[in-house]
Amino acid sequence: MKKNFKEFKEFIKNKNVAVVGIGVSNIPLIEFLVELNAKVTAFDKKNSEELEEVISKFSPKGVDFQLGKDYLNNLRGFEVIFKTPSMRIDSEALVAAKEEGAYITSEMEEFVRYCPAKVYGITGSDGKTTTTSVIFRLLKEEGYNAWVGGNIGTPLFTKIEEIKPEDRVVLELSSFQLMTMTDSPDVSLITNLSPNHLDMHKGMNEYVEAKKNIFKYQSKESLLVLNEENDITASMIGEQQGKLYTFSIKEEVAQGAYFKENNLYVKGLKVCNKKEVKLKGMYNIDNLLAAFAATCDEVSIETMRKVAMSFTGVEHRNEFVRELDGVEYYNNSIASSPTRTVASLLSFDNPVILLAGGYDKNLPFEPLAFEGYEKIKYLILLGATKNKIKAAFDLLKEEKGIEVPIYMVESLEEAVNKAREISIEGDVVALAPACASFDMFPNFEIRGNRFKELVNNLK
Repeated sequence: MKKNFKEFKEFIKNKNVAVVGIGVSNIPLIEFLVELNAKVTAFDKKNSEELEEVISKFSPKGVDFQLGKDYLNNLRGFEVIFKTPSMRIDSEALVAAKEEGAYITSEMEEFVRYCPAKVYGITGSDGKTTTTSVIFRLLKEEGYNAWVGGNIGTPLFTKIEEIKPEDRVVLELSSFQLMTMTDSPDVSLITNLSPNHLDMHKGMNEYVEAKKNIFKYQSKESLLVLNEENDITASMIGEQQGKLYTFSIKEEVAQGAYFKENNLYVKGLKVCNKKEVKLKGMYNIDNLLAAFAATCDEVSIETMRKVAMSFTGVEHRNEFVRELDGVEYYNNSIASSPTRTVASLLSFDNPVILLAGGYDKNLPFEPLAFEGYEKIKYLILLGATKNKIKAAFDLLKEEKGIEVPIYMVESLEEAVNKAREISIEGDVVALAPACASFDMFPNFEIRGNRFKELVNNLK
């Protein structure tokens, strides 16, 4: 039974509230909490010059600020703390605050707890955003008033009083958001799981357990959707609290969606042929099947077919940029893990000129070398991990005698120019870095946009 938001409004009124992290989702949260008559202090490691605009907006509304490198030293005496998703619950400052009796939560936790509408939650290592976007499109096309949020779209907690019980809400949820969740969505979907974010998690087990929170607190009326072809998600079959649907690209599935003889099916009914699907790559067939399985109880086959034949994808996900002298350029900046890059490579018919490297998330690069080499014509490496990736390909040469030509560069601009220099008509150049962007760019979107800018400026 969903909680009534009036309870939260009463609870938060006049409370001494800390908001940790003044980012995209927390700026609307600060404003919302002020409107609900909370006494708000905002914390961030940025300084007052960097946050000048935010300070000038909120200071007249009574918001205090704790800023700078020691900003967490004063996280004391608060009744409620909204933490940023990437802040670990076992961090020293939060442990001390909890011992003081503070209620520690996050925007997404409170949203799932109080949202009056049916909530679809999507998580996984790869394919989250595409699958979330497809589910959102399916529900919209079917006629529902749908909302999308979490890692994409707008921060929804501030819109909660506009959402009606008959609406549908679709959330993309990261392991960081799920780590402290004690409420689960009505429909929960895990696309797949592989090593990721091991720079933030203590190990693979913690990462997997965080993901499981998406269904751990479901009711008997809830639905869990799992990937049968991923070892980790398949091992969760039997742990569901309510109904279970699965999806597979290899086997027929009685309850869920599957791929057979180049056709996509849901509950035994044909949706469309692979040739009719706009998205490139088998991993996107996976994403469509996942979305079909999640929505098949309230979306028609006709709507699924329409969306499959018209949905062209999401920016920075194998996004076609341009063709120049017979060479195609693709931006897959979202590919921030080796497994995701391998999946990206498999969507192309011929080996590609791959641009890879970036911030080190402590992931092994052997899968990229040993599973991806057949799809790499040339490898152009940049960023903090370039030597680590090269070492994996050196191991491939040592163990299997297979050598992939490698170029080492210092910048994305140099990488694009090198790709232009070595490519010939018929080649594909793809940015699919297998790493996060933080060594050179604030996020994968800015990295992807810079790549597109450089490619579009090629003469």
